[in-house]
Parts: sequence; structure tokens; C-alpha cells
Amino acid sequence: MHMMVRLALVVVSGVLIAVLLLTNVSGQTAGPAPGEGLSESYRGSQSGNLEYQKVPPIKIFDNLYYVGPGSVSVWLISTSDGLILIDTAQEPYVDHVIDSVEQAGFDPADIKYILITQGHLDHFGGAGKIQALSDARVATLEEDWMLIEEAYLSPARPGRPLGIPVKRDMVLQEGDTVTLGTTSLSVYKLPGHTPGSPSFEFTVYDDGTPYSAFIFGGPGQRNGVEGGTQFLSSLRRIKAEFGDIEAPIHVHSYLRTYPYDSGGTVFEPAAMLAERKTGDPHPFVDNAQWRRWLDTAEAGTIKYIEDARAGVPVR
Repeated sequence: MHMMVRLALVVVSGVLIAVLLLTNVSGQTAGPAPGEGLSESYRGSQSGNLEYQKVPPIKIFDNLYYVGPGSVSVWLISTSDGLILIDTAQEPYVDHVIDSVEQAGFDPADIKYILITQGHLDHFGGAGKIQALSDARVATLEEDWMLIEEAYLSPARPGRPLGIPVKRDMVLQEGDTVTLGTTSLSVYKLPGHTPGSPSFEFTVYDDGTPYSAFIFGGPGQRNGVEGGTQFLSSLRRIKAEFGDIEAPIHVHSYLRTYPYDSGGTVFEPAAMLAERKTGDPHPFVDNAQWRRWLDTAEAGTIKYIEDARAGVPVR
């Protein structure tokens, strides 16, 4: 634990110094822009800063590690029989994800499952490369496999590196359970960001104490009235079925559509985790903030749908 706390301090405090040394060469100013939080900077002013994005891994719980770049989450779940990776980031960050798995103390060859939360390139772009070195099974819902296949046929942004293509492998369905060793993840279909947006419920541990955890695969609506209506239905289902989740785990360190009221979902609580004293609550165990975010997202989605119906341009 001591080693990983040191890495968390580097992420939150030291990363700005390290990045400044690297980015002074190119002349790009590193660090959050005025009025911008640390997590926000990864998806904002520093979104194109390759070295700034390469944050060290963070041990969040006994069995959960952050191993992604700054802008998009990649989560590593350690089990009694190997590793589960949630999302992979995209090029040029895939080698960084692999290196982060190693820095966290694991062998990337031990990854048995790669679970994809969205058929968007920033979430699946590294799956082919990581599968090639680990022989892991790659899994997502049918709807998101279709998006992945479409991305290879008709890239949304020509010129962006697609990485090593990943072929359709495991097709998940609502109600499935992915089990590795003594760890199980329940699969849910919660569309609106993508037509599938698979989400996962599992258990994390803090010094052996269990907490219910949940990854919402698509925390932001898209595609006008249809997508907004799907997303609103998914939000309301989450409020009814998963409102009591203790440890919400997010697919981005900063949620641009509906930001967390504490700023970011990863690096701000990681700073608190690094300085946590015996007896202090775990900063990632925060049901109250999760409920506030669900309320905020629901109200925002209702307005989004109203705007879309009124002809106001929406994403």
C-alpha cells in the first residue's frame, strides 16, 4: 500500500512538476488552465499533451487500480485467478496502459478479460494490442460491437490511429455474470450514450472491508431525443436499482456533461486517499455524491430532451 500511495501523490502533486520538465521542451504550458481543476485539465487544456496524460497508476482499493491516462479511465481488477481490465484507452496511450499494469505490480499477460464499456475509440482502441499480448477475451454488448466494427469501416475522425483491430469476441447480454476466480461482475445494459453502454456491478475491498461498486458505462447522453430518452430511462433505472451503491467508479476522470460537484472522479479523491489517516473514510466511498450526481444528470437530461424537441442544437 505504501508504494501505491506514493504513486498517488506523484499523480496529484508530482505530475505537474514532471510534466513541466517534459513540456518545457515543446513550449506547451503544463498544468490546469486558470479556473480549471486537475481532472478537468486532462479533458480540457491538456487533452493533447501526451506526456501530461501519462499519469502513474493508483491503487484505489485492495483489488482495484487506475491504470489509464489522465483523460479516460482504464480500471484493473485483480482477482484470485488473473486480471480483468475495464476499457483500454486508445493510441498513443496503449503502451502507457500496459506499462501502468506492470508498475502496479502485475503481469499484463495475466489479463483474462477486457470488458469494453462503450463502442467509442477512446475506450476500445487498445483492445487488439492488449489482447495480442495476453490472449484475453474481449467482451461488450452486441450494440457496442456494432459500433466498434463500424469504426473500422468508417472512422468517425479520419486520421486518428485506430490501433490493432479487435475482432468480435464475447457478446455480453443483460443479466450475464463475468467470473474470474472469486470475483464476479454483473452485466447491465444502460443505453443512451451508446445504444448499449454495458455497466458492471462488483465488490471492492478496503483493507478487507467490502463495498458495492458500480461502473456506469455511458455517463452522458447523445443523439438527440432518441438517445436522450434512452439515457433518461437508464438514469431512472440506476436511481431505482443502484442508488445505494457505495463506490461509484467512473469511465472518465472528469465528467464534462454533468461534472461531479467535487470536481473530478479520480485525481481529486486520489489526493485525499494519499493523505488518508487510519480511521478516515475512504474518499471513493461516497454514496451521497453519487446520488447528487444522478439528480443533476436527470435534470440535465430532461432539459436536453426538451431542447432537442425544440430544435435547439444538441450533441
